[in-house]
Amino acid sequence: MDRPGTTCAVPPRTVAAPGAVAVGAVAALVLLLLLLVIVRLPWAGDLGMHAATLQRLRHSPLDPGNPLVDVDTPSPYYSPWTVLLGCVARVTGFSVFVVLRLGALVALGLLVTGVWRYVRTLSARPAAPPLVLLCLLLLWGTAQFSWSGFLGLTSLALTVSYPSVFALGLAFHLWAWLAGAVRGSGGRPAGWGVWAGLGVLWAVVLLVHQFSGIVASLGALAVVGAARAGRRVWGRLGAGLLVGVVVLWLWPYYDFFALLGAGDGMDEVHRSLYRDLFGRYWLVLAGVAALGVRWWRDRRDALVLFFLLGAVVFAAGGVSGHWSWGRVLPAALIPAQVAVALEVVGSGRRAVRAGWACVLAAALAAGAWGQAGTLGYVVDREALPGAVAEKSPEPWRGYHWITPWVGYGDVVMARRLPSRQIPAYGAYTVAPGYPDFFLRDENARAAAVRTYFAQGTGAGSRREIVRAYGVRWVVDRGPGLRGAEGLRAVARGPGGQVLYAVVD
Repeated sequence: MDRPGTTCAVPPRTVAAPGAVAVGAVAALVLLLLLLVIVRLPWAGDLGMHAATLQRLRHSPLDPGNPLVDVDTPSPYYSPWTVLLGCVARVTGFSVFVVLRLGALVALGLLVTGVWRYVRTLSARPAAPPLVLLCLLLLWGTAQFSWSGFLGLTSLALTVSYPSVFALGLAFHLWAWLAGAVRGSGGRPAGWGVWAGLGVLWAVVLLVHQFSGIVASLGALAVVGAARAGRRVWGRLGAGLLVGVVVLWLWPYYDFFALLGAGDGMDEVHRSLYRDLFGRYWLVLAGVAALGVRWWRDRRDALVLFFLLGAVVFAAGGVSGHWSWGRVLPAALIPAQVAVALEVVGSGRRAVRAGWACVLAAALAAGAWGQAGTLGYVVDREALPGAVAEKSPEPWRGYHWITPWVGYGDVVMARRLPSRQIPAYGAYTVAPGYPDFFLRDENARAAAVRTYFAQGTGAGSRREIVRAYGVRWVVDRGPGLRGAEGLRAVARGPGGQVLYAVVD
């Protein structure tokens, strides 16, 4: 019988059962869908931010400056992963969108192999890894929800090219590697070099995506807590943590520890993470029930500890008003999703496993239907059935239409939504489209944009703003700036947008 929270002593079966083959086939189809998403790379969400980051690293890998506005500030988006991708873009000459696709392929592969390795520390059943993968993607709720660091199918399709997917892939590998290091060989823990490597890997996850790094840290705590490690492990663990802290401290592109004071400024952005919790996650309740069964078997089960750590931090964020703590919710969701899959394939009475299988099959079917709109990322909405098309998001059209005129490094005056996309093509905007902890005059820049586009603003005030921020172009929609002094319309884009050149 597989012991909860420990690595299985028996080797995996060499011949997979028909059920394992069927589950693997379904998982392969879902992964094929994600590969098609990568080919199309739908523009929505934060893609512009990550493309802008690669633009800056491609042109100046050692001193890229702010990715969105024309000032020299650090940015947490300059992580080991994005620096590597920026160097790839610089060496190959590929566009940042091609490099983002390549990065998405690597990140997806890392995630799948990480899940496989981690699940193998919990069960030797052939069907366990693909079934866990399906649960991670489909066992959520029936209300559509997308957010970086959350592994639902709809969310992953949107964010597969984001650093968060790469970081989560590393996190699963971290947990698998850590489980083996704690167990050791012949009753002896792994050597000091292994623990130093674990410390480096932990630091890289935190640098690549800070919120996923917190999830990774809670999962690592659960692995160690469940292992009932002795003193020799604690000393090596402390050494590994010290190595990780040194890596965080030495990272040259931004001050990681300065981000500890960024929580208050990020809370309002994350408030929606605490809304409609039942609609978004109610199918995970099957996993919570499975965790209860595992807790009954072993009070220090790794998945149970992981879930409790994540749930406590998430609840504390809701109670205290620290809404950004909601990003830790995957630390509660992942162990629940893994647990219910393991109950289906685990040892024990066949009738019990069949009962779990029926519950999980129904839940996965409901989850798949709730996220059926993901098909809209790879199939034109007109070709989809009406019920599915209604669930499909409408990708953004982008701003490639301004590139014949707007050059790299030019400053564009634009409202908030265009400011989330325009820097992806190399230009800067006056105000960033996203909150920026390191940009001290962020509020002043946002106020300048509001003033510029306000109806009652005179030509003199607009001229002062243009000169203060070095604005060469203006993008706006509708007749608001038509005929304005100092502007000349040079191009028209989708949705009634107009590109104006600043002429004085």
